[in-house]
Amino acid sequence: MDAAQRGTEASLRTDPDFFRLLSTSYSRLLDKPLVPQHVPIEDAPRWLYESAPFGLLAHNTDADPVFVYGNLMAQKLFEYAWDELTTLPSRLSAEATDRDERQAFLEQVERDGFVAAYRGMRVTKSGKRFWIDNVVVWQLRNDAGAHCGQAALIPSTSG
Repeated sequence: MDAAQRGTEASLRTDPDFFRLLSTSYSRLLDKPLVPQHVPIEDAPRWLYESAPFGLLAHNTDADPVFVYGNLMAQKLFEYAWDELTTLPSRLSAEATDRDERQAFLEQVERDGFVAAYRGMRVTKSGKRFWIDNVVVWQLRNDAGAHCGQAALIPSTSG
């Protein structure tokens, strides 16, 4: 079982293998690092979870994908604690009226490997709607090329 498939069986908050999946998939597709180069590699998983100035989410490959990762910024944006977020079907991050558009976008990511500069409406746990702006969503692939899910880097939001 690879890091993305472990989901909530083991905490992926600072798991080095899951961090490697996130970061190598990102850098392979976008030709740039996920974490600033000044962050020592041994500290990178913790920095990404605790200190990153952007939200980062990842979901698995289930028929109805479930979030397996959400850094502290993503938890704050969506108003979910880790244990809530990592049992949430990712489709519920959008309201029902926005889910078809979201699904079409995710299919584009699957087809193209990644999409940058995405903008979409999302909803918090309390029902507050907000825009995610300039989002990069990419396919998570392990070293063997197996599809392990998708991840989203959310650099900004707007009301």
